[in-house]
Amino acid sequence: MSEHPSRRVVLGGVAGGVLATFAAGGTASASASASASGASATAATYTPPSLRTRIDLNSGWKFNKGDVTGAEAPGFNDSAWSSINTPHTWNAVDGADGGGNYYRGIGWYRRHVTVPSNLAGQMLFLQFAGANQVADVWVNGTHLGQHQGGYSRFRFGVTGVLTPGQDAVIAVKVNNASNPDIAPLSADYTFQGGIYRNVSLYAVDKLGMRMLDYAGPGIYLRQRSITAASATVDVTAKVFNNNTTSRSLVVRAVVADAAGTIVADRSSAPQTIGAASEADIVQTVTIANPRRWNGLADPYQYSATVEVHDAAAGTVTDVVTEPLGLRTFSLDPATGFTLNGAHLGLHGINLHQDRAVVGWAVDDADHTQDWSLITELGATAIRMAHYQHDQKDYNLADAAGVVVWAEVPLVNAVTNSAAFTASTENQLRELIRQNYNHPSIAFWSIGNEQGSDDTPTNTLLANLAALVAAEDPDRISTYANDLGNDAGVAGHAQTTGFNKYYGWYGGSYNDLGPWADSLHQAEPARTFAVSEYGAGANTTQHALNPAPPTPGGQYHPEEYQSLLHEASWKELAARPFIWGTFVWTMFDFASDSRNEGDQPGINDKGLVTRDRATRKDAFYWYKANWAATPTLYITSRRWTTRTDAATEIKVYSNAAQVTATLNGASLGTVAGSDHIFRWTGVTLRPGANTVSVTASIGGATYTDSVVWTLTT
Repeated sequence: MSEHPSRRVVLGGVAGGVLATFAAGGTASASASASASGASATAATYTPPSLRTRIDLNSGWKFNKGDVTGAEAPGFNDSAWSSINTPHTWNAVDGADGGGNYYRGIGWYRRHVTVPSNLAGQMLFLQFAGANQVADVWVNGTHLGQHQGGYSRFRFGVTGVLTPGQDAVIAVKVNNASNPDIAPLSADYTFQGGIYRNVSLYAVDKLGMRMLDYAGPGIYLRQRSITAASATVDVTAKVFNNNTTSRSLVVRAVVADAAGTIVADRSSAPQTIGAASEADIVQTVTIANPRRWNGLADPYQYSATVEVHDAAAGTVTDVVTEPLGLRTFSLDPATGFTLNGAHLGLHGINLHQDRAVVGWAVDDADHTQDWSLITELGATAIRMAHYQHDQKDYNLADAAGVVVWAEVPLVNAVTNSAAFTASTENQLRELIRQNYNHPSIAFWSIGNEQGSDDTPTNTLLANLAALVAAEDPDRISTYANDLGNDAGVAGHAQTTGFNKYYGWYGGSYNDLGPWADSLHQAEPARTFAVSEYGAGANTTQHALNPAPPTPGGQYHPEEYQSLLHEASWKELAARPFIWGTFVWTMFDFASDSRNEGDQPGINDKGLVTRDRATRKDAFYWYKANWAATPTLYITSRRWTTRTDAATEIKVYSNAAQVTATLNGASLGTVAGSDHIFRWTGVTLRPGANTVSVTASIGGATYTDSVVWTLTT
């Protein structure tokens, strides 16, 4: 075999940090004007000054679906438009009803805003957390610019067009029509249009952190080394002076622990920055006896704050705080993923930003509910497919200790053009810079399932892999491949994920293990994951031990999904050389071109229904295997009306043994070590039948019961 770039990846201390391009272009370095960590520093507590003003702009919008001439003008009459709040999408309904004919085109948004008078003299920035997929923005009739790409945060400076104390009109034209210059060109999900994430206005001092660096945070944290005795972190502040005269500034970097106690404190020497100029100031701080961010076991986070001081005035002008999770990780072709020097099995799910009723317009409470289900499942890793997700998701991953695969929205196909390449590279750069400091992110993915292994595709993927290495050399680049083990598209990132649907789109669910063994034996130095596997399931369709259904057919019995996941997880769990496994998918989601499983417009491979109301049987299979919490669950519980008296009882549990009764009569106790407990040869009586199970888990007794009715 030829040399393969996915063979082995070993990384040292990594936790988000200074971009390689920044380090190369830095114009200032740290001085020892303030001590790093020490007895006096660790005795002090720290509360970051709150200097920035954020104004929520989610309420009070007017919306029109369709293009309208002149809607950017301040005096335009929008009284007939719909009143809405953001987040908002116009495809929440038609994007999930099947037919592949949902509206893809232009929608207009307008809103009045009056900036408080006390913000006069501040720099003003209008921020959109996400709008799909092309957004043109006007304020008071002035075109601020256009943002291309539907998943990343973007900002426009509005200081010159918004006058504090005066009414202003924001107008936004959003277009989700197919565009050959913007990825993704196609994908197995609905491309919902609209301003579907939060909108804000920020007021920042003229001497502060950059706001227009690809809408990044302005500070970047790079871990240089981590030992039990100390951790060394480079803190880069990208500062700007938007005053008309030069300024002398000092940059202070403060690291505090979770209790607010200062563990590192360092200030730069005063330096002059010219009018309308920028500078990158890099300081190195040392944290004694660091506590690691250690996955689910201990997702500990410090906070890193950068203060910008006007040295002449003796004032603090801007403050930014970012999370800092200290950890190391690596990949080994034989043993998989290592976190802080110890093996960690990465098992988890794929996530889409979609749910019933609201579509993509999910709010913080929706994200929090999703993460309560993900953590209940016991997932140690998550692939945030197939695009940049809302910041709330990454924050929740940081707090939960779940390792993240983050991905650029390059799916299926490419356009062989300079415009498409530039747009895709820009989306990847936005993904990295905006999320650089999240300790949960270990992987940057450069794409998913390219349908062609041709020169333009491979050239683009090579460029994206190089961009990851330049922007963030401390994390691992990856790619989700479905073109075969030796496809060229799988040869650019440092490691590869394979999307394998054995038992669904072909073959048997028993083929997954032999495939992995064959690849590992042929290329023992190669690292790889299973980035997708799964099967569809309709919770209203049932059968006892069903044969594989037709993927595109109308019959997707819930029990087959369970059989596939039982077999798949047993195969994957037995192979530690597979560094990560990701179920497709956590939740059913909108894919308007689909018509299968008696649910038009829905991809039904989720472990939970799209409305989050029902955890499917397979959810509890993984919970019994992954979670430490007690699990005792009777499967096929929604198959409440039966026509066949002969059946079986199957239970998922992390107990050592389970006892079952049918209509009060004992069926005996079954012991097992694979989390599946079965009672076969069970006969139901006509009418209602009560099945109950009991188990002792962790010294406590748990029960579950269902009622199945046999009709004649």
